[in-house]
Parts: sequence; structure tokens; C-alpha cells
Amino acid sequence: MHKKSENKKAPLQDQSNQPKKKPGGQPGHSLRDKANQWWYFLDNPEVPPDNNQAERSLRLAVTKRKVSGGSRSMERFQHTANLLTVVQTCRRQGRSVIDFFAQAIIADSNNYQSRPSLLPQY
Repeated sequence: MHKKSENKKAPLQDQSNQPKKKPGGQPGHSLRDKANQWWYFLDNPEVPPDNNQAERSLRLAVTKRKVSGGSRSMERFQHTANLLTVVQTCRRQGRSVIDFFAQAIIADSNNYQSRPSLLPQY
């Protein structure tokens, strides 16, 4: 008969001098640590409590990408992003997109020093 081999476990190492790991999966800690960020909009009414405006701003670009199948080159992607930025900015400012592009084309073709700007006029 064979003797049963004894399973000897390695002795536990002293872990008192090792850095403690941050417990994972505890959302209470994360919420408490970032409470000033989570509730910032309560003290600052000009900041919306959601990101709906950002989501709506992206909708045009996402729809265009889905319909066209995306861009085939990085250069084309950048041109499209620039055009969509102009369109969205004009819309948010209540300006005519067509008028803006017409002014930009006229200024460029006549080598005007001043070009139309998307910066808001205060």
C-alpha cells in the first residue's frame, strides 16, 4: 500500500508591510470620492445635469457616417468633420449655414484678409 502524500502548504507570508489594494466593485467609494463632480450642476445652474446636447450634436455626424458607409481616408474624415462642425455651430448660433459658406467662398476667391468667423460675437 502506498502512503498518502501529505499536502504541505507553503507558510503564509507576512503581508503587513505590503501596500493595501483598493477594494474593487464598491460604487459607494467612487460616488463619495467624486461627489463634487457628480453634483456640480446643483451649485452651477448654467451646467446641464445631462449630456443630451452633446448627444444631439453628434447625431448628424453619426447619421452621415451610417448612410455613407464612413470615410475611406483620414483626410476625407477630417474634411467631413470640419464641414459638420461648421453646420452644427451655425445651427447653434441661429445663423444660416448657406450664408456662412457663401461668405467663406467669396472671401477665399477674392483673397480677402477677413473671413467669416464661427466665434460668437458678444
